[in-house]
Amino acid sequence: MKTNLILAAFMIASVFSTTAQDKLAQTTVQAVLEGNQAQVIQLAEAFSEEQFDWRPAEGVNSVGEALLHVAGGNYFLASKMGFAPPTDVDMMNLSKITGKENIIAALKKSNAFVLDKITMVETAALNDEVDFGFAKMNKLGGLLAIMEHNGEHKGQLIAYARTNGVVPPWSK
Repeated sequence: MKTNLILAAFMIASVFSTTAQDKLAQTTVQAVLEGNQAQVIQLAEAFSEEQFDWRPAEGVNSVGEALLHVAGGNYFLASKMGFAPPTDVDMMNLSKITGKENIIAALKKSNAFVLDKITMVETAALNDEVDFGFAKMNKLGGLLAIMEHNGEHKGQLIAYARTNGVVPPWSK
């Protein structure tokens, strides 16, 4: 009897272990991305309304434009992997959103969208090729590109913040 209970417990643990590992790449990317996204939102909230229009030089994205670029990138990369943006998102006019509150809301919405879609990518499809326009790579590469894109612009926004006397909230 005791052996049967141990065997049953081992079989149940094996099932959960296999399930947890089934989407290991997706859940890992999702966790890292979620951390980056949270810091970008914290940083966006630390800028004043007026600082959203600040840009380091003519022709370079302002704080607000950089945040909207991240939002658009989330939708674009996910769409190339088969996940169309929500019907209420106007991709052609996303860059025209103004105001700190509206920009942060648009970014949060794109963050939630892309976080949800990451785990919908099937493990068996991770090696499927996708043409992103700027490069052909597999879907795993696409997930990593989403993560890297958010991280790249977090760094950009940290530089913008430091230049404007804004201390990233997590480093206080």
